[in-house]
Amino acid sequence: MTTPSGTPRRTPLHDVHAALGASFTDFAGWQMPVRYGSETAEHRAVRTAAGLFDLTHMGEIELTGPGAGAALDRALVGRPSAIGVGRARYSMICAEDGGIIDDLVVYRLADEHFLVVANASNVAVVAPEIAARAEGHDATVHDSSADWALLAVQGPASAEILAGLTELDVPSLRYYAIEAGSVAGADALVARTGYTGEDGFEVYCRPADAAAVWDALQRAGEPHGLVPAGLACRDTLRLEAGMPLYGNELTRDTTPYEANLGRVVALDKPEGFVGQAALAARKEQGPRRVLVGLVASGRRSPRAGYPVLDPATGAEVGEVTSGAPSPTLERPIAMAYVPPALATPGTRLQVSLRGAREDADVVELPFYTRAR
Repeated sequence: MTTPSGTPRRTPLHDVHAALGASFTDFAGWQMPVRYGSETAEHRAVRTAAGLFDLTHMGEIELTGPGAGAALDRALVGRPSAIGVGRARYSMICAEDGGIIDDLVVYRLADEHFLVVANASNVAVVAPEIAARAEGHDATVHDSSADWALLAVQGPASAEILAGLTELDVPSLRYYAIEAGSVAGADALVARTGYTGEDGFEVYCRPADAAAVWDALQRAGEPHGLVPAGLACRDTLRLEAGMPLYGNELTRDTTPYEANLGRVVALDKPEGFVGQAALAARKEQGPRRVLVGLVASGRRSPRAGYPVLDPATGAEVGEVTSGAPSPTLERPIAMAYVPPALATPGTRLQVSLRGAREDADVVELPFYTRAR
């Protein structure tokens, strides 16, 4: 969403990023830091120490009231009413035909209070769609995106960095859990969630407190090797971790079953949900294409939109959805949709890189899994 003048919105941390020398890009109606120096160095810092991200462009939608859980059960493919207080769950909102409108994280803050986090590019669609699906339930739906700033500390040192700034027992906070407390003296919600494949935390605070919280996290993290990190390395981190991106792996033309995310769909909900019949049929029929990982044999990286080819015939059999050089694997990697018959790990395919055919092998996702 842009401003009324058509210019991209700025997060409360824009001046902080500029002072740090960030390069900016327009993303989903926001002007966001894409990198501060070397995106590869930022990527590696997150894998070995920690990175600090500004994610304020994400959207927050709050549901309150006795019927909030039931309303979300109707709106989403999962069963949010079964989420325990202080816990979170990954979910999706789908259209009647089963196509994915957005993928979401749902937090239950209290018995009658849920926080739904949507992608920046979709919140303007998701918020009214949830509100429409909540009609008839005793629930209030509010797009509270403007009320929140969102910072993320990701990496193996993140727990130690954050623990010194809050009274919360950070090391004991469970994965996909959230607690209210303070960070650097500011009221905040702290969640052990992220989009990098590393241990990490997301800190929700008021926009007016964002700069102070960022500064405190950066100062606390410097002895541990923390660096500010932009959207470019966030993309390569999530790609290595096999995490889908809306607009690439997830679209209105894709159902959760093609994306290997059928596990988030609760087809047995007796109350039903929007898209249930279409998704049940797709599960029964089986997906026509599935998401796979590819590791290229050469030095050039497959990119989104590049055709995937059958090496025997040269026929186009699929399409790359995301691709980049992997700083961790030091190989070009990609995700792509291909027919189920070609999705077995070890299958040799080819990618058309601007007319040149490059060998690529199917591998299991994710490409990278952190040591536990």
